[in-house]
Amino acid sequence: MPKTVALVGTDAVAEAMRQINPDVVPAYPITPQTSIVETYSQMIADGLVKSEMINVESEHSAMSAAIGAAASGARVMTATSSQGLALMWEMLYIASGLRLPIVMTNVSRTLSAPVNIHCDHSDSMGARDSGWIQLYSENAQEGYDNILQAIRIAEHPDVQLPVMVMIDGFIISHSIDRLDLIDDDAARKFVGKHKLKNSLLDHENPTTWGAFDGLHGYYFELKRAQAEGMKNAAAVVKQIGEEYGKISGRYYSHFETYRLEDAELALIVLGSAAGTMKAAVDQLRSQGVRAGLLKLRMFRPFPAKELVSALSHVSDVLVFDRSDTIAGEMGGPVFIEARSSFYDEIKRPRFKNFVYGLGGRDLNLDMILKAVASSQTGNLITYLGVRE
Repeated sequence: MPKTVALVGTDAVAEAMRQINPDVVPAYPITPQTSIVETYSQMIADGLVKSEMINVESEHSAMSAAIGAAASGARVMTATSSQGLALMWEMLYIASGLRLPIVMTNVSRTLSAPVNIHCDHSDSMGARDSGWIQLYSENAQEGYDNILQAIRIAEHPDVQLPVMVMIDGFIISHSIDRLDLIDDDAARKFVGKHKLKNSLLDHENPTTWGAFDGLHGYYFELKRAQAEGMKNAAAVVKQIGEEYGKISGRYYSHFETYRLEDAELALIVLGSAAGTMKAAVDQLRSQGVRAGLLKLRMFRPFPAKELVSALSHVSDVLVFDRSDTIAGEMGGPVFIEARSSFYDEIKRPRFKNFVYGLGGRDLNLDMILKAVASSQTGNLITYLGVRE
């Protein structure tokens, strides 16, 4: 039966994995992701799932093992954070290039140097063009829900791409939250059974995997097909979000809006800061400012057309990034893509960027209100909360 529980974010992910019961889970520990695979390994030891846990010597090996297992036809899940994701870099492109539907939780944590174990989005945003679908979560409930949907998205025949689900390090991963879990049978029915069309171990229908494809091969055509899979993912994410809503009561799409319908000022954010942003919108409304929020859930593929439609009526857009591109005066990745979405539009709102929270620094209500107050006269890009 469905039940309401109190769990930390990492255990919420492990609970979704238990309901999915993947065939193989290769993983290597790293703060703050470690608790996911610790909890899941205990579930294996207790006989709650039949997954094979592979304890490897590094995150590079974890993704390598995931690729091999997925190519053999197994349903594969893993998890990582920060430097662990960076160590997987080479293999991320191989997983997506081979069109393998691996699902990985990334517990978002800043990248060194200097060494820092707290939350920002520099790890996942660094991997934004690696060919992985990216879904961001506001809280543990969304982390749980996104994991269950990610399996369906990744394995959809029109997509066949790996999916990365983000939860913010410590803010979500190590905080206790209230969750509504769907029934085990409903979850298993929703995710269904996995059948890879072309398996490495199908000796009756042999296929080639990872071969050299030189100057006169089909590398370009394969990449074009991969791009089509990512393009198809947008509709699939929405479709599966609607299906999930029918069994959970929680419907998902590319993004969520809050008091945006009649807004003149829009705030854009992703991840755990959305809760604070909603409070800021309410405060601004009480002050006579017609503000609204667009909380991005799907960053890859980027929902450019849908975003333009949702924001076409506003005069100003403030984009809050928890990472920076370090590209001169270009701003953060969400800002760059949101602003670029309006390039061909005749009517374009004014965009401002606020880079916040690097290394886990707090974003509070007062900071957001001050950012809004300064947006009409301030710089195009502002580092919010930095000591200068």
